[in-house]
Amino acid sequence: MNTLNTLEEWLAHCAAMHPKTMDLSLERTVEVARRLGVHFPMPVITVAGTNGKGSTCAMLESIARRAGYCTGLYQKPELVHFEERCRVDGAPVKADELVPHFAAVEQARGDITLTQFEFSTLAIVRLLSLLPLDLLILEVGLGGRYDSVNAFDADCAVITSIDLDHVEWLGPDRESIGLEKAQIMRPGKPAIVSDPLPPASVVKHADAIGADLWLVGRDFNHAGDRQQWSWSGHHGQIQRRYHGMAYPALRGANQLLNAAGAIAALESLRPRLPVTAQAIRTGLAMVELPGRFQIVPGQPALVLDVAHNPQAVAALALNLDAMGYFARTHAVFGVMRDKDIQGLLAKMVPLVDVWHCCALPVERAAGAGELAARVQAAAAGRLGGPPAVFTHDGPAAGLRAAAASADPADRIVVFGSFHTVGGVLKEGLPRLGAAHVA
Repeated sequence: MNTLNTLEEWLAHCAAMHPKTMDLSLERTVEVARRLGVHFPMPVITVAGTNGKGSTCAMLESIARRAGYCTGLYQKPELVHFEERCRVDGAPVKADELVPHFAAVEQARGDITLTQFEFSTLAIVRLLSLLPLDLLILEVGLGGRYDSVNAFDADCAVITSIDLDHVEWLGPDRESIGLEKAQIMRPGKPAIVSDPLPPASVVKHADAIGADLWLVGRDFNHAGDRQQWSWSGHHGQIQRRYHGMAYPALRGANQLLNAAGAIAALESLRPRLPVTAQAIRTGLAMVELPGRFQIVPGQPALVLDVAHNPQAVAALALNLDAMGYFARTHAVFGVMRDKDIQGLLAKMVPLVDVWHCCALPVERAAGAGELAARVQAAAAGRLGGPPAVFTHDGPAAGLRAAAASADPADRIVVFGSFHTVGGVLKEGLPRLGAAHVA
């Protein structure tokens, strides 16, 4: 008889069950889902990609809600609390609501051993599948082919930008990685690709299985000036335009591509899930997603961004450069050891005057001293001289130190792993140090 009563107990149980944190396979998830009888009466959109997945999911959710639909969203990873992974009608579910679904998975799995990710995916998807939702959005975690989300058939697949990340699992180049992500496509179903230069493997796979492929630049487009932007789509019987839209509330030059892909996905499902132009405008204008070039009001300027691969950090650097003048930039930085740290630093070293390198509470993370050494090596010969570099035992300590030494005209950028941004959000956001407070 099971005696686990809290979400924390279930997560600990799941973590102890499987000898590996990652075991790439779909068979276990598919079989337990069959035993659970998981099915979806509502339309399902699956979103994969290297960067832009979270933003695209948030935009889909926001637009659909403004159209009057009840949405379910499975996103990951969380920034602070596990329950953030499961959202219903725009809000995280309560921890207690997940407990019976973990218990149902435990009963259904029998002697099948599941990883924590497989177990929690099944529990969350079961909860969402049983609710009276109008739309279910599932964000893929790693790759696509063997991610647990791919155990479920979607009515529409979205693939955002593709770049090098998790190469030890997905392959050494964009073609290999693109093919892994393309596995979320289904024959005859819309497949929206918002990467403007998709790997040939993505298009080839879509053609091979007979997916209904929508390519940005061919089947849908966007254009804009300083004040507004527009979207147009010409695909099969669909010909639609949206003019004079305000820019998405999510900041960053790459967000128009994500918004264009989200609109295309909803257009592809219009017969089942029609949305109005006003819902699109309002949904994009009101969308929220913490940790994606999130600017926190106050002084000094504070930016939070979970950018942790070269493409995402390049976008972060571009967005920072467009913010205007700041006397100094302080970076609070923590990241996994298996990331392309040199590639990340190459984009940020020219912009950062003071580095606060942080340890993170996960085994895969690079140590603070290791990061400091990498920063110093990358900044050798930096124009304007070498930056100041400090080490801390965690992101919150790094932010406190940055806030204590920063002037009101400075800015602080917290970036890298979800654990870095989540670490400062968990403990609050200190701003000016006592020496600077009037």
